[in-house]
Amino acid sequence: MPILNSIFGWIIKKRIHQIELFKKYPIDVQNEWMHKLIDTAKNTEYGKKYGFKDIRTNNDFKQNIPINDYDSIKEYIIRIKQGEQNILWPTEIKWFAKSSGTTSDKSKFIPVSKESLTECHFKGGKDMLALYYNQNPNSEIFAGKSLVIGGSSQVNRFSTDSYYGDLSAILIKNLPFWVENRRVPELSIALMDQWEEKIEKLAQSTINEDVTNISGVPSWTLILLNRILEITGKNNIKDVWPNLELFIHGGVSFIPYKAQFEQIIASPMNYMETYNASEGFFGIQDDLSRSDLLLMLDYGIFYEFIPEEDFDSENPKTLTLNEVETGKNYALVISTNGGLWRYKIGDTIMFTSTNPYKIKVTGRTKMFINICGEEVIIDNAEKAIVMACEKSGALVNDFTGGPVYLENNKSGGHEWIIEFEKFPQDIDYFTEVFDNALKNLNSDYEAKRYGDMALKRPIIHAVPKGTFYNWMKSRNKLGGQNKVPRLANNRKYLDQILQFIQENK
Repeated sequence: MPILNSIFGWIIKKRIHQIELFKKYPIDVQNEWMHKLIDTAKNTEYGKKYGFKDIRTNNDFKQNIPINDYDSIKEYIIRIKQGEQNILWPTEIKWFAKSSGTTSDKSKFIPVSKESLTECHFKGGKDMLALYYNQNPNSEIFAGKSLVIGGSSQVNRFSTDSYYGDLSAILIKNLPFWVENRRVPELSIALMDQWEEKIEKLAQSTINEDVTNISGVPSWTLILLNRILEITGKNNIKDVWPNLELFIHGGVSFIPYKAQFEQIIASPMNYMETYNASEGFFGIQDDLSRSDLLLMLDYGIFYEFIPEEDFDSENPKTLTLNEVETGKNYALVISTNGGLWRYKIGDTIMFTSTNPYKIKVTGRTKMFINICGEEVIIDNAEKAIVMACEKSGALVNDFTGGPVYLENNKSGGHEWIIEFEKFPQDIDYFTEVFDNALKNLNSDYEAKRYGDMALKRPIIHAVPKGTFYNWMKSRNKLGGQNKVPRLANNRKYLDQILQFIQENK
């Protein structure tokens, strides 16, 4: 172990120096990547169609290449799945990361090139450890095992030499040996797609391991940890894994879950957030005392940002890194070494700093409630939930919200289904605090709530623990890649869940 720590310490110092360089010269690094990407792909079918060889500047890049979403490049991806190559990217693509779909498709299949796998996803994983060790030089996470809680990770074949699965499955199947040797559970369990059986086997197979760090989506990790406490009869996870020191999380906001983790995992405990999607690895929490993420600029990704006022435009304006401002909501647009070109991934971010460039994920471009101009986003809702919990002593597992439409000259409003781990003593007080918190966080919501004229007081349905889990199970949507929809500007999920609750009373 001393030799391993010494080698890793040398690697860390080298990489931290490189990170400091892209923090110092962010625009230069991004421009270099733009030119490298288009030069690499200029002889692909897509590169020839959109004149990559003629691109010299950022303006050329924007003028030559259209903004894309999944539907606009789906036909290219279908052809790659069927075995054609040199379409979007010049190197062979055999892997496709399956993620939640669009309005016209149940699932999206994101191409994963060898470059995006090694220079982006795996590089992000190594940087995550480097940045953690840089802040915690006495860490001993390598003295034990890493518990990796992947999603529903069945890997499937498209053809004889083409595969798809959750991103977690693709990463686990391609891990270098030195990582695989330190990971639990065994591969057969990690890749299971029957989620309830998987949770049970995860718990039983790791109870007696020396787990020092956990990686996973917060909601599903909590289910596993609670099951482990049930099996062992312990009151605290540190009684099971005394050397546990780090939880690495991503996929959904940690804000609603943090209090529950602190309740079942004793201090000292570190929490580290990453922003790793099927399309790429974008950010890492490089300072554990702050909640924002360092935007990683040398992973083979060129970034653009659509201002909020252009979200719904057919030809949206995009900004490059040197044009963004803090405190404003942007939709993320990426061009990558996996062959995604000016691709809208659907996430919204906000810059908290431009020196260095740090971000927080604020939600999805399609996840908001906006009846009359209030534009409540996920970030607003999550912060308001936390404030209401702190004031009322409640703990929340999950929630979803949607509109109550204006009709017959009656005010509209917002309706929420909130699953409580610990119910507030007074749901009316919880609702009042939640409503006031939203007013403080969102001036447009506050204006529309004035006198109940446009928006009335929110309606909250308090439901017991397990409600969302059972609803997801009824839809065959268990697993880390499937998440409870936080917000919608329609009543689809609200009405489905309310009907499910009514039918299962």
